[in-house]
Amino acid sequence: MTKVASCLAVLLLSIPSGIAAPALALNPYESKVDQMARNAIDELVFAKLERCNIKPATACSDGVFVRRAYLDIIGTLPSGYEAKEFILDRSPSKRTALVDHLLERNEFADYWAMKWSDLLRIKAEFPINLWPNAAQAYHRWVRTCLKDNLPYDQFVRQMLTSNGSNFRVPPVNFYRAMQNREPAGIAQIVALTFMGTRANNWPKDRLAGMAAFFTKVGYKSTAEWKEEIVYFDPAKTNASATNEVLITAAVFPDGATAHLLPDQDPREVFADWLIDPKNPWFTRNIANRVWAWLLGRGIIQEPDDIRPDNPPSNPELLALLERELITSHYDLKHLYRLILTSKTYQLSSIPKADDSAGDVNFSHYPLRRLDAEVLIDALDKITASTENYSSAIPEPFTFIPENQRSIALEDGSITSSFLEMFGRSSRDTGLESERNNRPTADQRLHLLNSSLTQRKIEQSPMIKNLVVAGKTPRDIATGMYLGILSRFPTEDELKLVEGYFQSGKVARREAAVDLVWSLINSAEFLYRH
Repeated sequence: MTKVASCLAVLLLSIPSGIAAPALALNPYESKVDQMARNAIDELVFAKLERCNIKPATACSDGVFVRRAYLDIIGTLPSGYEAKEFILDRSPSKRTALVDHLLERNEFADYWAMKWSDLLRIKAEFPINLWPNAAQAYHRWVRTCLKDNLPYDQFVRQMLTSNGSNFRVPPVNFYRAMQNREPAGIAQIVALTFMGTRANNWPKDRLAGMAAFFTKVGYKSTAEWKEEIVYFDPAKTNASATNEVLITAAVFPDGATAHLLPDQDPREVFADWLIDPKNPWFTRNIANRVWAWLLGRGIIQEPDDIRPDNPPSNPELLALLERELITSHYDLKHLYRLILTSKTYQLSSIPKADDSAGDVNFSHYPLRRLDAEVLIDALDKITASTENYSSAIPEPFTFIPENQRSIALEDGSITSSFLEMFGRSSRDTGLESERNNRPTADQRLHLLNSSLTQRKIEQSPMIKNLVVAGKTPRDIATGMYLGILSRFPTEDELKLVEGYFQSGKVARREAAVDLVWSLINSAEFLYRH
């Protein structure tokens, strides 16, 4: 890009916030009129903020909310038309209506299947080695469960108790998608995924008691390539030494001894205990994870490190979310809806004070860089381009169709240089920390200087539709801001763009390319806010 374009980028990021006439906002990020009613979540969050003498942020603007909701619910950037229609809508219930609409879109299942695929380690290649058929079957099953809103307790129970072919009974892949399939290794993965706790730090006798529930998991191969049967094998003994953990009697993590019949699958006994609403870990774990996924940090932080000496920042809030899940019979969409329609979720990302206590107590929406998959999909949507994916496994086992969105990739082994550079989860352990959204110098250089990024921008239909069609600089700026940042430009921004187009320093088309380049390199585009 030109030196002038670099100056344009600096100016766009440094001008004071003005008033966007269509949005009637104090600035592009905050709402002038706060008419949102508090729900049960807000009563607890705002009471805690008041006790801590922390002022909550102002409510976010409509432009911020529409972008935030699309990215958080379906992992997809709204089109310029969708953003414009929402901002201009004067219905007082439009935010709730948008949440309900997005929860039913197909992309909801795609995006949240991606999230669950990270936790469940859905990956064909080393070190998980599910192989393509199994990875694809597992992902389709997870996506279908999310699309159909299968109650969460039944979703988990099927993974823990299913038997059969990993190609034909997808949830059995839970027992294959782990590096250590010994009973103690299985127990650690179950505890991490469904209890949010790291059992590798438990005393050995406690881990051994839980491991005993998984001593009778059998595996056998078939004549079909890479197919494996996972089944209950009553002939297996429960007295074995694995990883220095002596497996003896089955004991629940809360210390209660299990009474197992000789022909009874211990996994079913454990699953019944786990999904019981009285269980101290199960509901708390998923309530805390969902909150962390939507609000950027857990009420217990880290979300997969629940332990007595890591208490919740707001115990009453976590207890409320647990009750809501139980009374709704583990309807996850009910929990999403409750959080997304809260005033807490809809606060601006601009805090009233620079105080770490505000972060812990959710005084504002946290700034977070877009996930690698979401970011490349957003870039490709803006520029109507596609990403080049690759896999260590040749076709036909990993055929990747054109226009494949990254959030819908079934297999963690299918990747691209962009996804690797921008910190996509490796899906090796199921830990939340495997995804790295921290910005790096390489990432910035790629977006600023990459010939691939420049080529995508230059070939974008946005350039053709707005520039070649003879639109005015104001119309071009408005179209690009709505399509890239999901908001109307401020008056100061419009004047800046007009001045750049009319300066005569660059041709009209080049000026438009520079504007797109400047906007996609802005923090406002690269971050959730």
